[in-house]
Amino acid sequence: MANRKLIRQHMKITGRVQGVGFRYRARYAASNLGVTGWVKNEWDGSVALEAQGTIDQIDQMLKLINQSPYIQITWIDRKEVEISTCDTDFHIR
Repeated sequence: MANRKLIRQHMKITGRVQGVGFRYRARYAASNLGVTGWVKNEWDGSVALEAQGTIDQIDQMLKLINQSPYIQITWIDRKEVEISTCDTDFHIR
């Protein structure tokens, strides 16, 4: 049975993640899966992402992002954070 508990995770994602369409792919995947949150490029070449949904939805979103031949995720630092009632969609910051 799929896990239906709503969670929110803050992630720092490293690898080949800037200049390869990562943020737009993340927004597309999140929107299709019903995940809310945001994504933005960081000064150090990583991407920061906050995603809210079930763990299955968030994991599926990351799989869809990583299917791009241009994106290469080498590390994800994931931390659970407080659920937000402010996000109604997934946006690029």
